Amino acid sequence: MTQPLTQPQLEALFKSSPFIDWLNIGIHAIDYDAETLTVVVPMRPEFERVAGSGQWHGGPLASIIDTVGDFALGVLLGQGLPTINFRVDYLRPAVDTDLHVTAQVRRLGRQVGVADVDVFNDRGQLLAIGRASYATGGAVARAG
Repeated sequence: MTQPLTQPQLEALFKSSPFIDWLNIGIHAIDYDAETLTVVVPMRPEFERVAGSGQWHGGPLASIIDTVGDFALGVLLGQGLPTINFRVDYLRPAVDTDLHVTAQVRRLGRQVGVADVDVFNDRGQLLAIGRASYATGGAVARAG
């Protein structure tokens, strides 16, 4: 039976992926009962829409939403999951800020899991929202 991932195990998974490691996602909190994962992602020049603007490009932001949504489910199932589909609604520009991201598991089914993801700036303003579905492919049955 698969066990939920601990924070050190999740950090190790992030490090094992060159792309996720490059995103530099810092785990802020894992709440197993509430089924949430909260992270902080620092701004860096490679994420800028235009050099020197301090404004996040939508691509890295979308990647972060997908990754955090995935691992909100994955932390409960003990593994990362393949993405089936996801969408992002950009509500306001992210400028001169780190990202504070919380993913909430909405469904943890036998074949499909769904997570909602909220992205905030340093002042707590909602910048973007995302929803994604992931293939759990029997991982739920293994997890118990």
